[in-house]
Amino acid sequence: MFVLSIIKDTIAILPASFGVPPAQALIAEINKKYANRVLHDVGLCICTFDLVEAGEGKVRYGDGCLWYKVRFRMVVFRPFASEVILAKVKSSDEDGIRLSVGFFDDIYVPLAYLPQPSAFDPNERAHFWLPDSEATTPHELLESATTDRMYIDQGEVVRVRVEADEFYDDEPGPPKASEGVAVKREVRRAPYSIICSIAEQGLGPVPWWKSAQPNGDAMDEE
Repeated sequence: MFVLSIIKDTIAILPASFGVPPAQALIAEINKKYANRVLHDVGLCICTFDLVEAGEGKVRYGDGCLWYKVRFRMVVFRPFASEVILAKVKSSDEDGIRLSVGFFDDIYVPLAYLPQPSAFDPNERAHFWLPDSEATTPHELLESATTDRMYIDQGEVVRVRVEADEFYDDEPGPPKASEGVAVKREVRRAPYSIICSIAEQGLGPVPWWKSAQPNGDAMDEE
């Protein structure tokens, strides 16, 4: 889920921090610049792990700062493909389920990666799975007895498998114009999102599979 990435940069230390040990001041400035920031094709930066290398501080004309060329290791959130992680259901709609791990909310389970047969209940605002059912269409599934449905409710902890991740570089600037007519800007997309699946045995809400776990006491007795 977390990896270490080596990053090179030139970091400025303000005169107010000259009394602080250089390594401490550099780590504070690096965290200020990178923490909670998405780097394209790298992931979501969490915090500095350590400094690998730091040159001598040099003063540039006109600003009074000390500038350091540094190499450091950054703790990055980027689950790898096929990794199984735990997350909470943040919301559900007709397109799928949105999940959160607390500090990151752009995790999605699209319809194609839900257990089948399943459907979205607009009254409960939640998807449900109907195991061992011969129904195939959403209309047929919504006619089933509520007691037979296995809902994926908001706030529930789910076990998911990472299928892919996507980076999106949103182009800044005003809306583009086509032949003198302003084109409506597209809805901003998250710079980093993760696509997950719960369409296999053992995946989905954790309570679904508690009864299938081996009994530890019985195993000890054997």
